[in-house]
Amino acid sequence: MNISSGSKINQLLSKGIYGGLFFSEWLRNMGYSAQLLKRYRESGWLESLTTGVMFRKNERLSALAAVYSYNKQTENTVRIAAHSALELHGFSHYIPMGKPKLMVSFDPVKPKEWVKSDRFDMNIVPFSTGIFNNPSTQVVRKDNMDLTISTPEQAFLECLHLVPSHYNYMDLYYLMEQLTSLDPLGVQKALENTSSQSVKRMFLYMAEKAGHYWFDMLDTASMGLTESKLQLVKNGSYISKYKITVPKELNDYE
Repeated sequence: MNISSGSKINQLLSKGIYGGLFFSEWLRNMGYSAQLLKRYRESGWLESLTTGVMFRKNERLSALAAVYSYNKQTENTVRIAAHSALELHGFSHYIPMGKPKLMVSFDPVKPKEWVKSDRFDMNIVPFSTGIFNNPSTQVVRKDNMDLTISTPEQAFLECLHLVPSHYNYMDLYYLMEQLTSLDPLGVQKALENTSSQSVKRMFLYMAEKAGHYWFDMLDTASMGLTESKLQLVKNGSYISKYKITVPKELNDYE
């Protein structure tokens, strides 16, 4: 490799984040041709993850850095969400079985093939909700990355929406008990911004049961609650105030 191309690969590597990815469209815009990228792969500088996606060879891939790279290089705004966002906000870990999961909302972007790779330190779990009129996000700084994540209030609503595919109500109630410091205005906004009746009502039920101070500050009349009865689980306990059926184990828990 000559001095010119050697300098160019050094420039490229300096622009990336450790454990992150390089996307072909961004690389082309930066002046790296397909032929040059092929030479970098053959020389052992880069390795292909999927078509059009590369990373530094022998580098341990970070799921957080991958999502950060994707947003930064493609100008998308996919967000870290659900329990993963709550962890980044400083709430106690929700511990799933097996390899850790990074929950990522791709609304309204369709997930790409690279998210399915098992090379990351966490399994990236893409999902789409469609229940938020205007998703609320914040930016948090971690490991020199500005990460776009759901607000804590919305993140818990996302968890409720993903029952039973990714969570169960009992585990989420244990998580709700930790949410003592939620902003009541943020909770109000999140619930008004959510179209899902089951999510709204289960959130209110759990928050009241947990006895959080901010619950009494909520204006439920402006949340668009309907009168329909919802059976969220089979063989559960009916809660007349919220017109939902919840797990008996949850209703009996003190």
